[in-house]
Amino acid sequence: QVQLVESGGGLVQPGGSLTLSCKVSGFSLDDYYAMAWFRQAPGKEREGVSVISSDGASTKYEDSVKGRFTISIDNAKNTVYLQMNDLKPEDTAVYFCAAAYTIAHIPIDWEYDYWGQGTQVTVSS
Repeated sequence: QVQLVESGGGLVQPGGSLTLSCKVSGFSLDDYYAMAWFRQAPGKEREGVSVISSDGASTKYEDSVKGRFTISIDNAKNTVYLQMNDLKPEDTAVYFCAAAYTIAHIPIDWEYDYWGQGTQVTVSS
């Protein structure tokens, strides 16, 4: 049974940092899975934030987070991370991780096979 479990969300002041984790079970990140982060703010559609290819060679970011967010994988821990720096109130959302079974260097907007339940990030003073 595949599970993606996000953690690390919380309340942070503008300009602060958070690191989100997505612990994967049911498959190995050594296999051909691209991993992504999405977010959904209240009253808005879900949007893609970042994606990393299964070989780790390709990463892509949504324009508003470029230079502030970093996606990474720890294969030994079977976990995907999203390091978020210089957070802004507009980053407030529920953040989800997703997995797609592919060796391709996919765009963020892709059809994903598995989704987590999400973790809340609130940026406010």
